[in-house]
Amino acid sequence: MSAFSDFNREIRWSMVVSILMILAGCLAIIVPPISGIAVTLFVAWLLILSGVAHWAYTWDRRQQPGIWWGWLLGVLFVVVGIRMLMFPVAALASLTLLLGIYLLVNAGLEFSLAFRLRRQNGWGWVLVDGLVSLALAVLILHRWPHNALWVIGLLVGFSILFAGISRFMLSLAARHTAKSLEEPAPG
Repeated sequence: MSAFSDFNREIRWSMVVSILMILAGCLAIIVPPISGIAVTLFVAWLLILSGVAHWAYTWDRRQQPGIWWGWLLGVLFVVVGIRMLMFPVAALASLTLLLGIYLLVNAGLEFSLAFRLRRQNGWGWVLVDGLVSLALAVLILHRWPHNALWVIGLLVGFSILFAGISRFMLSLAARHTAKSLEEPAPG
């Protein structure tokens, strides 16, 4: 098999994955509560696995002084993860609130950085980033908890959709480049 056929096969697979990502993103946008709950359950399992990892690390270091913090941290991670699994809607509301607070704090930091960089080229982009973060924070926090069921799912859906679109466009560009390299040179 030639290198070009391997490359073309990889491009085709990339395009298939891109289309699946676009479809998944559209589905997440159409039913954001389901995608929001899915994100919440994923975060819950990550917390549980992190807690178990803390316990394993602490067990390995059990001869060292002050190691009980590792045990307690593991307990915290596991308990919070289990509670998130037990009450996914409440956990989603909490994650939405945390996202709004994060965006608000991020906006303040971006404004501060933009102010410091105002004499340099490109500082306006940092200011725009801060304005977007502030707008999203206000949109989320103003309607919280009423919007908790759809905000995270919608944002994840748009993220997956645009990641799929960008991957598809890159795959098309790679396919175009591969075709131009396969064609024999005139002459």
